[in-house]
Amino acid sequence: MKTTERRPARRGRPGEIRLEGQPVSPGVAIGYAAIAHEPAPPPVDMARRDCDPAHERTRLHDAISRSVAQLGRLHDRLALLPEDGQVEIGSLLEVYRRMLGPSRLRRGIEGRLDQGMVAEAAVMQETEALAGFMLAPPGRPAPEGEDAVAARRRAGEFREIGRRLIRNLSGTPYRSFSALPDGAILVAEQLRPADAALIDPSRIAAVVTEEGGSTGHTAILLRALGIPAVLAAHGLLAQLGRRTRLVVDGTTGQVIVRPSTRTAAAARVDVAAYARERQMLGRLRRLPARLSSGEVVTLQANLEIPAELPMIAQSGAGGIGLLRSEFLFMNAETLPDELHQEAVYLPLIEAMAGDPVTIRVVDWGSEKNSDALSRAGIGESGDTNPALGVRGIRLLLQHRGLLETQFAAILRAARAGPVRVMLPLVSSVGELRAARDIYARIGRRLRRKGVEIPDPLPPLGIMIETPAAALMADVLAQEAEFLAIGTNDLTMYTLAADRAATDVAALYDPFHPAVLQLVRMAADAALRHRRPVSLCGEMASDPIAVPLLVGLGIRSFSMHASAVPRVKRAIRALAMDDCRRMACRALEAADGREVSTMLMDYAAAARQPADE
Repeated sequence: MKTTERRPARRGRPGEIRLEGQPVSPGVAIGYAAIAHEPAPPPVDMARRDCDPAHERTRLHDAISRSVAQLGRLHDRLALLPEDGQVEIGSLLEVYRRMLGPSRLRRGIEGRLDQGMVAEAAVMQETEALAGFMLAPPGRPAPEGEDAVAARRRAGEFREIGRRLIRNLSGTPYRSFSALPDGAILVAEQLRPADAALIDPSRIAAVVTEEGGSTGHTAILLRALGIPAVLAAHGLLAQLGRRTRLVVDGTTGQVIVRPSTRTAAAARVDVAAYARERQMLGRLRRLPARLSSGEVVTLQANLEIPAELPMIAQSGAGGIGLLRSEFLFMNAETLPDELHQEAVYLPLIEAMAGDPVTIRVVDWGSEKNSDALSRAGIGESGDTNPALGVRGIRLLLQHRGLLETQFAAILRAARAGPVRVMLPLVSSVGELRAARDIYARIGRRLRRKGVEIPDPLPPLGIMIETPAAALMADVLAQEAEFLAIGTNDLTMYTLAADRAATDVAALYDPFHPAVLQLVRMAADAALRHRRPVSLCGEMASDPIAVPLLVGLGIRSFSMHASAVPRVKRAIRALAMDDCRRMACRALEAADGREVSTMLMDYAAAARQPADE
């Protein structure tokens, strides 16, 4: 991933300029830049305190009504977009609609109006206050890693709805893309998530912005639209004239301004090659994930929010290997009860049409934010180091009602298809036994009430995320019905390095031989006790890592849906003997860099590009 630091424009061939941004959506496009400016709203008087609260409430309610109507019109446009885009953007629009209803945001704005503030100032102050709370909750550590990414998205949701309200309060028009010529490359200083809903992928060849990042809502939506996109290409607007030709590479993050004849010809070749690759990967969906030597590998998908379900279906994944249930708590004002959770799980299980679904019970810690959990006094320990504090199964065993409710909801929904239940951050057999006792008791309670649940109960397994769990895998495998190796946390705990911490990010290396030794130990223990074992960290989605992981004994992977076709292609080119030799060499390596070089050399020899 490209960094967001500002880089100077770099001269390529005579007359052309090359800029580096963050790659967001893969593919190559060539076309003329079309700049889409956003009209700025008038300045807001933040100090004014003499307004009539009743009048300002009326203005606010009118702005809310207009905003809801606008979101409705955006939703109506979704039928024109690709299916992935429809689901992703539709889900975000629903979040915006809920925020405009009887929400914490709306109550906060109205409270500021009672102090005599003008509506625009009340909206701005309240949205910024809530965004700030998401990013740096008072009295608690700031979110890190994936939780920091989620916090930035949540903060962005507050700011986005605030901008919409202020535009409607001030009567400022919105940006329009309807006048852009067909085949244009859309260029903007910044693109809002709602702007992405207005993009017609059949008319816009690519998108480039000067600001933004690869993990925000805008990036997610652009990926769902399936057009090449690069964000954070700093300095681009200053290089553009009246008709400026661009080459945009959404895979590498490179933007070429005024490409030479030779560069433009090469770009056209890349455009055709990428189109052929997409067709080829599409055909892989129906083919088995089988090594050339005959061994079958299971490929499943991770699911973070229900909106990702269509992407899983289109990827050819053989089930959901990791359903992260945290989304149920992220935007909730009250804890979801048993029936509410069942109503969420049930359609997800039904949609998989008999393919297995592995649901991880909520993996929460003090670095995450949830109004519902905070009101219940859950997850607010104030740990100075959340990664080493009360999280995962530790938190659930302290607040057993939360675990009991989730177990009951999953068991109720399990009538719809094959389900497995997974416990996060288990580090001792005592934690597993305590959770199993609760699981069995909830099953007996539901049967006494006449609720239809599977018999026997769905398998109960654990995540291997700590060195302790890997070292004790033989003992844990006797009690757990399956194991899932989470290499993200396993790497962090093994190397004492958080990839989100700048000072030690370079030490975070999942190819470090110490991490690989622990993966091998867990896989061997599962094999000895005839327990299924899978791997669901980011390594699982890296085709370069596939021969190593297969050689270490992994036969089941769970990854982001978009990675499934490329991993399947890598698997179909492998032979088991080569994988085992690769694993032996990697376990004897001196460091992760040596392992990475070994894997890159193997990929090059097998004619698999390193970025696939």
